[in-house]
Amino acid sequence: MVVTDELAFLGQHLPLPGSRLIELGCGPARLMRQLLQREATCEAVALEVDAVQMAKNRQQPQERLHFVSAGAQAIPLLSEQFDGALMLKSLHHVPMPDMDAALREVARVLKPGGWLYVSEPVYGGPLNEIVRLFNDEGEVRAAAQQALDRAVAGAGWRAEAEWRFDMPVHWPDFAQFEQRMMRPSFADHALTPALIERVRAAFEPHMGPDGVHLMRPMHVRLLRRQ
Repeated sequence: MVVTDELAFLGQHLPLPGSRLIELGCGPARLMRQLLQREATCEAVALEVDAVQMAKNRQQPQERLHFVSAGAQAIPLLSEQFDGALMLKSLHHVPMPDMDAALREVARVLKPGGWLYVSEPVYGGPLNEIVRLFNDEGEVRAAAQQALDRAVAGAGWRAEAEWRFDMPVHWPDFAQFEQRMMRPSFADHALTPALIERVRAAFEPHMGPDGVHLMRPMHVRLLRRQ
């Protein structure tokens, strides 16, 4: 299955209208901004630990969207406030020793019966073969899934649904790929000229007339707070 609009996918499977939502590790909060534009009765809090990204977020305020500088493992908010939570490609960025604490914290701030949508990239496919040359996430992505398994095995969560799908991604040229993927503000990938050329050599065979089109395989798990 190919999903080109994850927000539409969310709307098909979750009761969004009238919800109070929290996003953990929001980055630029693109999907949440779009969600609030489509759902006029929703409001959201978005957490991010990267100070550079958070400064950019606060320079672009949006009605019904509130930003908080914090990580998922220590949410500075009162308990049982939210109907739903989103972790979009962010759980594997939580330090591995803190993943269990993060999932406990998400359960704490959700209302009883609240849901958690966790979307994680699969460690595989042509895109992953390029990215792992400068950022090998095999260990942390596996750890994220193991943390979810432990959460479901405990008393706080139950597994409600699970999906796997591909999401198309596009870069017009290598310069765009390097800027967006290799030089994030939240991480230093220790780039050297030799490493950049290795990545370029893996990227350029995928070039077409309008750039590189690849698929990012995703694994989504929907949990419900007990």
